[in-house]
Amino acid sequence: MLSRQIQDPKWRTFIADTSALLLFFTTTGLINERFIAGMTWDQVFHARLLGAALMIPIGRPYGLWRDYLMRRASRTPLSRLFWDSVALVGFQVPFYAAIIWASGATGSGLWLGILGATFMMLSLGRPYGTFLNAVRARFGLSPVAVRR
Repeated sequence: MLSRQIQDPKWRTFIADTSALLLFFTTTGLINERFIAGMTWDQVFHARLLGAALMIPIGRPYGLWRDYLMRRASRTPLSRLFWDSVALVGFQVPFYAAIIWASGATGSGLWLGILGATFMMLSLGRPYGTFLNAVRARFGLSPVAVRR
């Protein structure tokens, strides 16, 4: 039964989008929280656990959001960079702010974390988009994944 579900393109897309989000942003979130926001390792651990729990239900919705915005991109690298960055910042920064706040970041640490995440997501929009496309390809999916 599970094997049949994984063959369904919608399930494969869910798994691909969620896996990509978990792998990529667990790493980058840890770097931001510890070295930019100045959170303790204990706070970072809590933030990454909370982040992972939240990434599972938002992995696919983010993929849909990105696909929607990337349809506006032309084939030029600058256009793809712009739309990938807009997609990532617009969707992920509010979630990220809530995660680090709930994990204990306050005052200037909270704002530095949000600013750091915004800068990182502006910078990482296209690399993450490329990574997401590669993960989707490993699951036999096209870069703009199956719609619901």
